[in-house]
Order: sequence, then C-alpha cells, then structure tokens
Amino acid sequence: MNVQTALPEGTRVRRVPAPMAMLAELTYRCPLKCPYCSNPLEMSKRSEELSTEQWAEVLRQAARMGVLHVHFSGGEPAARRDLEELLSVAVEAGLYTNLITSGVGLTEARVKDLSARGLDHIQLSVQGTDASTADLIGGYRGGFEHKMKVAAWIAAEGIPLTVNAVMHRRNLDRTAETIDLAVRLGARRIEVAHTQIHGWAYVNRASLMPTREQVDACSAIVDEARERLKGTLVIDYVPPDHHAKYPKACMGGWGRVGLNVTPSGKVLPCHAAESIPHLVFDNVKDKPLAAIWADGAAFNAYRGTDWMPELCRTCDRKEVDWGGCRCQAMAYAGDASATDPACIKSPHHVRMQELALTEAADVPPDYVYRTM
Repeated sequence: MNVQTALPEGTRVRRVPAPMAMLAELTYRCPLKCPYCSNPLEMSKRSEELSTEQWAEVLRQAARMGVLHVHFSGGEPAARRDLEELLSVAVEAGLYTNLITSGVGLTEARVKDLSARGLDHIQLSVQGTDASTADLIGGYRGGFEHKMKVAAWIAAEGIPLTVNAVMHRRNLDRTAETIDLAVRLGARRIEVAHTQIHGWAYVNRASLMPTREQVDACSAIVDEARERLKGTLVIDYVPPDHHAKYPKACMGGWGRVGLNVTPSGKVLPCHAAESIPHLVFDNVKDKPLAAIWADGAAFNAYRGTDWMPELCRTCDRKEVDWGGCRCQAMAYAGDASATDPACIKSPHHVRMQELALTEAADVPPDYVYRTM
C-alpha cells in the first residue's frame, strides 16, 4: 500500500477549514449507460482503481482531518466487492455514510449486510417512472423493476432513502409522477435535479436540453408539491444553469465544503474538474489527503475570491455563489477563470441561453450512451 499517511517533515500546511464531505468514487464501472452521466469521457480502468487497503486509509485520513460525511459513489459502487468492508471502515472511523447507487448490483442479502454494518443512508437513482422510459434512458433492460425491489428492501431495513431523479428533456414532463413515485417508495427526500451538463451529458446536450416552458412547469410543480407534502417528503430542487439568472455555488464554493477522490486516487475540488486542462491534480498515493486539501495547486486555483475577474470580485454575490462553476466557464468561454455564463452579468450569458433555446427547439438526436 502506498497511500501517504503522514505529512513529510517540514511540510507547511495552510490553515483551511476542513471539508464537510468527501465523495468517494470507488469505481467508474456501472451496468447503466446513462447519457446524462457526468463522469469524464476518459475513465480510469478497473486495474487503476485504488485497492481496498488504499481506500480504507483514505477514509481514515478523511475522518482525522475533520470530514463528517462520506458519499460512496461511482459509477456503481456496488460493482466493488469490497463495498461492505469499506463501509465498515468508514463507520468505525465515525463517518456518516451515504451510498449513492443505481440499485443494480444490490441484492436483498447485500442490503441487509450493509444495514447491519451501520449504513446511515441510501440515495437511489431513478431514470423514469415506468420501465420503458427508465430502461431507455439508463440503457439497461430490467433496471427499473430491479430498482423497485431494491427500494422495498431498503424500506424493510428502515434505512433512510433519498430518491435521486435526474431530470431533462425526455422525462421532465413527468415531474409530478416522479415525486409521487418517491412517496410510494417511502423516501424521506427526493432530489429533483436538472442535468448538470458535464462529461457524457455535455456530449448529449442537445438530447437533454429542456425548453424554458418545461423548466417553468417543473418549478411550479415542485413549489406545489413542497407545500402539499410538507412533513412527508423533503424536495431538493436543482434548477438548470442554462435557464438561470444567477449561478449556483458549485460544491458550495471551490475548495470550501467538499472534495472528490476518483477511482484512481486523484483528489478533485469538484466532480468535473478534470475538464479544466491546465489543472494538475494530486493523488492520495503520493500525498496525504489533508495536504492536498490545504495546499494542492488545483484546490487553491479558484479558492476564495482573489482569483475572480473584476466583474465577480466587485459583485455583492461573490460570497453567495463564489463565482459559480469553473467547469462551465471552461466549456462555454474557453477560460476557467471567466465569469460563469449562467450569470446574467456575464458577457457569455446570452450565448449560453441562445444555445440552450436553439437546442431545445430542435428534434432531439439519439443518445450517445456512456461507455467504459
């Protein structure tokens, strides 16, 4: 095992508040082929994944540096046979544990085992409200029916459930049915999350881009459901950037709240950060997690406000959205330090919205499914 566990003698680590959460991307392997997947186009192979021992040490380091939550993700984390073992390590380290899963790869026995080991929460993805729609979007026949079984197993174990519904052009008109499905499954929370256009989703942008009318209708449905289901279901709503007036604080602000560890051990400030070509990412095989968080060049590239262009630095929202999404600025402006095109003040805002309107008006092309 070559994961670094201690800071080299003489290393100076700047004082940066500890991250609240860590996304542990155990593997990029996944039986589903979702065209909205935000994983990178070039994904690390199984042979490049961190070993069980290496992941265990990363989890222990995260707990020691002050991380509170670990989110086991992928790909499909259940594709790792050591998922249960890694969960036990996280529980023993005192971390709150959340499994982000498609459900495919879970059996009733595995759900029972995870529950017995102390799993705190499960986040189950749904691609649609019926088998034909969900299996078409996920690119996996039988996926929807299996998810319904998984949800029943989760309920039987009493594990708190969040339904993760990624919404886009092809399923947005079923927002109300999606919320009703979450209630039927016994979920405590649903994320109605419009597709974030990164990775494979960027390739499928024209197939996924909703119309303004769809977005407005979805927002109204969410508002009504929040009132109607108060005390029964919490609804988190992530509106689409392409029809926004102001950007969201990506990851709560770059290098402020959370970090991602990729299957091969790279440590990223956000899930899509590898789309910024000039950034160099440290690896837990070479440096301790705490040192990477505090002093890593990629984390400090856009941390705080000093890096911001004048337009952002003088804005009264600079510590609200923290400059928005750097990956989006890279994608649409060709410059990761530019103002986020989602912001109405950005010189790139009109182009981004015009592109969205044009793509939403065209006949959607066929999906380009995610492949390893």
